[in-house]
This record gives sequence, C-alpha cells and structure tokens, in this order.
Amino acid sequence: MSNIHASCSTIDKDGWLHTGDIVYFDHQGYLFIVDRLKDVIKYKGFQIAPADLEDVLVSHPDIDDAVVIGRMDEEAGEIPIAFVVKKPKAKISQYDVIDFVAKQVAPYKKVQRVEFINAIPKSAAGKILRRELKCTFSSRL
Repeated sequence: MSNIHASCSTIDKDGWLHTGDIVYFDHQGYLFIVDRLKDVIKYKGFQIAPADLEDVLVSHPDIDDAVVIGRMDEEAGEIPIAFVVKKPKAKISQYDVIDFVAKQVAPYKKVQRVEFINAIPKSAAGKILRRELKCTFSSRL
C-alpha cells in the first residue's frame, strides 16, 4: 500500500483519524487509550478488550502478571484465554482464576481457560508480544 492510500484509509472523509486503538473520554474530557482494535476478542458477536480482563486478573492478590488472547472457537468465534504469572508461593488453580474473573465481569467476558507461565513475553519497550504467545501455545490451546 502506498503512503497516499495508507493516509486515505487512516483519515476518513469526515476528518476522523482511525488509529486502530480503542479509546474513551472520561467525564472531564481526558482521552484514555485502552487497547488495540485488532487485539479485540470477538465472542458470539460481543467484543472483548483483553486489557479489561487483564486489569481484573492482575487485581488478584496471587497474580503477578497476566495477558489475555483470543483463541479460535468453532461455536463462539473466539474465546478468551488467560496467561497468568503467579506470585511466588501462590497456590491458585485455573478454576480459582476463572471464578475470580467471572464474579467481576459480564457473562460473555468470562475467561474460558487459564495457562500458568513463568513470564509474559514483552518487547524491549515493554509491549506484550501476543503473537508470540499465540504461536508458542497454539498446539496446546
């Protein structure tokens, strides 16, 4: 795609800039960027922002870090899968994590599966490498 075509698809005819980010404005007018549209999980027609579930997960006292990705599902489209790094000496199970999240989110946002890992893969800039998780664990999911 040439630079001219890329610019045309980024700025629409009404002057709106389409970055691929999911954002919201708070009541004071501040803009918050919360996720990337391409990372959104589409579950049975609902859109789930992984960052929303990640915020819930890391609020658990036994979870050190977490990332959520979508896994293809024939019936639902995609289902949310959580990769969780436990805090040292934590003794939580997949079911504890699923239950913890389910109590705090809408039914369609529930985490369907949990994989415990040692560390979340991140770039040098600290960006979560979701594709790396999908590739590494695709045979197990």
